[in-house]
Amino acid sequence: MNTGKLKGLTIFITGASRGIGKSIALKAAKDGANIVIAAKTATPHPKLPGTIYTACEEVEKLGGKGLACILDVRDEAQVQAAVNETVNKFGGIDILVNNASAISLTNTSDTDMKRYDLMHGVNTRGTFLVSKTCLPYLKKSPHAHILNISPPLNMQAHWFANHVAYTMAKYGMSLCVLGMHEEFRPSKIGVNALWPRTAIHTAAIEMLSGKDSANYCRKPEIMADAAYYILCQDPKTTTGNFFIDDEVLQKAGVNDFDQYCVNPEYRDKLMLDFFLDATPVSEFKEQIKEIQKKPKESNTSTSSSGQVANLFKSIENNLNPQLVEKVQAVYQFEVTGEDAGKWFIDLKSGDGKCGQGEAPDKPDATLRMDSKYFFEIFSGKQKPAMAFMTGKLKITGNLQKAMKLEKLMGSLKAKL
Repeated sequence: MNTGKLKGLTIFITGASRGIGKSIALKAAKDGANIVIAAKTATPHPKLPGTIYTACEEVEKLGGKGLACILDVRDEAQVQAAVNETVNKFGGIDILVNNASAISLTNTSDTDMKRYDLMHGVNTRGTFLVSKTCLPYLKKSPHAHILNISPPLNMQAHWFANHVAYTMAKYGMSLCVLGMHEEFRPSKIGVNALWPRTAIHTAAIEMLSGKDSANYCRKPEIMADAAYYILCQDPKTTTGNFFIDDEVLQKAGVNDFDQYCVNPEYRDKLMLDFFLDATPVSEFKEQIKEIQKKPKESNTSTSSSGQVANLFKSIENNLNPQLVEKVQAVYQFEVTGEDAGKWFIDLKSGDGKCGQGEAPDKPDATLRMDSKYFFEIFSGKQKPAMAFMTGKLKITGNLQKAMKLEKLMGSLKAKL
């Protein structure tokens, strides 16, 4: 519930035209806060909803005061101009939420330097730059907070191996928390990080794993409610924390987490977010363990000798130009277990090709899994994103293209 504690405070939120940033803005607006929507989207995007102006309109309908600022966090002049405009209109800055982020889940060889520079420029440099520029005004506030939407620093090789460039860039935001909370402590500025336990249903998630992935996600409102609770705390004592959304809300007395599920029927099948394999909350680990047990119980008779080869033959018979146009990727499959072998699916040209052995062209993604999990994925019983999160599916190459298998499965499921 809103308490009114943020009334009259000025909150500068980067990347707030949609998704988590916008949800935080709307939550704070209900208190009557001054909300700065600082993002790049000034004109409607052909595929993504919302602009800084439409977000501002929503803020003001809920009782807040809005300011729309066109902002690329990589551009120092734009950052300074947005901060100046904020101070001129509202008299200062009390809270900064570093939400803007760029993502590319690619390995080293598949990460072009333009994308590398984008991620590091937005995530790490942008967070540092906006924090630095807001600092003089935060120092003057009696309720100064910086909240970075970034993960706990989980130094397990697994979280670097598949997308080292993204992990480095995202951890840069968390390193800002680690250093700044101590540096800014004398100024009584609270600096914390907040990260979701599960995947959050946003445009970015749909881009990575398809619209059907929504069932396995929570709504952005869980992050907004957790952020609100953190930002209402005393910054002198609440600083240097790497918060997880549901842990924050449990502390706040929330017991009903079904309200945050996109589809409550999937409450026990939620995708864990990245960087949380060492989570200390046993109930969520137990949920994932139960999900991992189900294939072993239900698929022991499915994977008999030759079944993978037969399945690929069925796939080949159902390839078509429309599917090629949608997917535009070449996949290499390395299957282990009872039906071990190598197969490929080429969905880049013509009617598509499928066969045994090495892909004729360089694959966009290589997927490694046990044959029993292969059947789960292609029967629709297991989402590729979920299989990846729980370790059943190993992926190298372009992870975004790998997750387009959702489209392939959707087209073939009824025919296989």
